[in-house]
Amino acid sequence: MKKQISFALKALAASTLVISTLATTATYAANYPNRPVKFIVPFPPGDLEDVLTRVIAEKMSKETGVPATVVNKPGGGGVLGATTVAQSRPDGSVIGSFVVDLVTSQVVGGNAPYAADAFVPVGIFLDYPFVLAVKSDAPYSTLPELAEYAKTHDVSLGHFGYEATPTAVTFQAAKKLGFEFASDSAFDALDCSALANGDADVINTTTQQILPCLDSKDVKVLTSFTYQRLSILPDVPTLNEVAGISQTLWNGLFVKKGTPQPIIDKIAEIAETALQSPDVLKLQENTGASVYWTNSKNAQKLIELDFENAKKLVAENK
Repeated sequence: MKKQISFALKALAASTLVISTLATTATYAANYPNRPVKFIVPFPPGDLEDVLTRVIAEKMSKETGVPATVVNKPGGGGVLGATTVAQSRPDGSVIGSFVVDLVTSQVVGGNAPYAADAFVPVGIFLDYPFVLAVKSDAPYSTLPELAEYAKTHDVSLGHFGYEATPTAVTFQAAKKLGFEFASDSAFDALDCSALANGDADVINTTTQQILPCLDSKDVKVLTSFTYQRLSILPDVPTLNEVAGISQTLWNGLFVKKGTPQPIIDKIAEIAETALQSPDVLKLQENTGASVYWTNSKNAQKLIELDFENAKKLVAENK
């Protein structure tokens, strides 16, 4: 009888603890955010994911009255910043703004000190306008023309790191078109100066990084890594059109696994509203970026698909 009473008391205590924990979590979620929020952008300031994340952070501050700031933590191809989020508390006080690589190819390649399921997507919001760009006087204007030129001339490539998805896709495209880059180098930033200074003949970068050069026509684009042709470059074919490679790049918001769903929902609501602002619409017009909102559930499906694609890319480029 004593054993039965003891077991019942333990069960009651455990049940009470669970109910108390759930109540505390629900209360915290209802009051979220009740402490300053940090959005971690794992790259230098100035590019599209940084600009758009700042729009979201500003909206959160205005709507909730709680400070929300953007912290840039570049390094390791974005892994340093992502690790910061992975080591945070699962309470929505630290939110990552990640490109596809950080939850796919960086994990597949063994460069990330966190597991693929270390995060939960809040939502995906950007079809990243990655492009292959060259100086306007380069003796090639399309990817097939570059392929032919590179078979008899040395051509160097500038990229964001070997485990970055755009890099892997670029090497895959070169292989499909039957050529190799004579040399390649990784950079933290790839803008107009990388081409002007001769750091690389071809750079894998974003339209945001080279807008001044596009406006002045000092740079031309060979192809874009996007779902559709860029609105600012309607004559430039996508990589899928010229090489049959459909992999594209995106950016989304992530929190640590274990973050309560009501908190994720509130972040998503704020972000989706923020991305409908006139400033964002203007940014899309200027850069050709596609800004949208994919919810957590659908984002997870896309991540799983891209994780499998990352495995194939890594295997093909070995």
